[in-house]
Amino acid sequence: MLNNSRLTVMTLLDSLSGYEFEEKMVRVFEKRGYENVRQLPRSGDKGRDIVMEESDGTAVVVECKHTESVGRPVVQKLHSATTTYGHDGEKRGMVVTTGRFTSPAREYAEKTGIELIDGRDLREIGEEVGMDMYNGRIEIICDRAFEIGDAEATVRDAFRDIENFPLSSARNPRTAATLHPVLAVETRVDATFETSVGVIHRANDRSTAYIDASRSGGASSSLPSEVSEMVSKDLGRTDRTVGFSEEKVEKDFDEGNVQRFEGTEEDYIDPVVKEMRQKHTTTVTYTGDNNVTYQKECVPKESDVDVVNFEPVYLPRIRANVEVGDYDYPYEWYETTTAKKVTEDGVHRCVQCGESDDDTYTFCRNCGSINCSSHIKTERLEGEPVCTGCAVKERFALKKKYFYDEENLQEFRDEYEEMEVHEKAMENKPLVGATAVVLAVLLYFVIQSFV
Repeated sequence: MLNNSRLTVMTLLDSLSGYEFEEKMVRVFEKRGYENVRQLPRSGDKGRDIVMEESDGTAVVVECKHTESVGRPVVQKLHSATTTYGHDGEKRGMVVTTGRFTSPAREYAEKTGIELIDGRDLREIGEEVGMDMYNGRIEIICDRAFEIGDAEATVRDAFRDIENFPLSSARNPRTAATLHPVLAVETRVDATFETSVGVIHRANDRSTAYIDASRSGGASSSLPSEVSEMVSKDLGRTDRTVGFSEEKVEKDFDEGNVQRFEGTEEDYIDPVVKEMRQKHTTTVTYTGDNNVTYQKECVPKESDVDVVNFEPVYLPRIRANVEVGDYDYPYEWYETTTAKKVTEDGVHRCVQCGESDDDTYTFCRNCGSINCSSHIKTERLEGEPVCTGCAVKERFALKKKYFYDEENLQEFRDEYEEMEVHEKAMENKPLVGATAVVLAVLLYFVIQSFV
């Protein structure tokens, strides 16, 4: 069992395709202020991946290489592509890579005036434009950790308010830990809407969206607010650092699973940008110069929404299963250093009707079921709770009685046969009480008839 173990928050860079890297760089160059930035078709690009212009009209021809190392031939090819690029004004070349340049490549670039941007430069540029330079399919690295408490203690606490339940039965539940991928995407919206009368609306907001990144193909959806709040609190902590390994998860739990981020950064960012645009879309009523009232729908443009920080993390999800008698009780929750959020509670649920909002649940030791108040009775011989699902039933003195099994029933039959008449009658106290009331009323009228 797990005891004060920790699971990690993770962020790791893998690899984009070459074309995806070019798409990334288009976004970067736009943020840096280049104009008319465009990505060229993959076929027939003649060594040119991106072309753009500086504010003074200088054309910049860019070659993008998402590789570990770039040598002289790449730079030489780009120099030739720049020279032959059709542009009336000034022009220059640039090679961008996520890796590094060899010494011959740097020497050739210095002679020809080609600008080189390597992986370290990209990180600095990312900080400059407020854009983390994750350039690959997101996987695992970590520098912070979520701390997981004792899973068995959590499960025992879930059973504490179940009446008649022996807590010893909740020992050694089968546990599974899943590291669930989540993205914290910090966005900034800055949009101004004007008409002939001036500014009619402004949208200026900085917020973080927390999205479920477990779906294949990069599809995403917002997390429930309670779960998002858990992640936001832990992301600010720096006191939980520990190395991570999948073996550790498998060691601390009966089962361990790490769900992968299926998509690239771009796959996840685009839905968030769309969500922010929808969130800040509003209809504004204003009065024109002609004193006529107008309505205008103000929709932020894509360029009005910036992703300023992008942090992939893994949120631990723990699932425990307790087997008692004929039944299994699953209990699942997210857990961080600061909070827990239960996502499935199979403990506080009646096995007979599925009721999950009753005030009281009671355990039946006869079969191991947990039941709502409508499906729990008192066993006649032992005086202990028994559920309507497993109890053997028979009427005595016109009242239904409940028994653990046929053996208990037969034992009571024998006992019932030995009872005096008044004792048998007391097996149906409501009937006895009602009969007494009726007799009393009849006696009253008889007496009144003689008065």
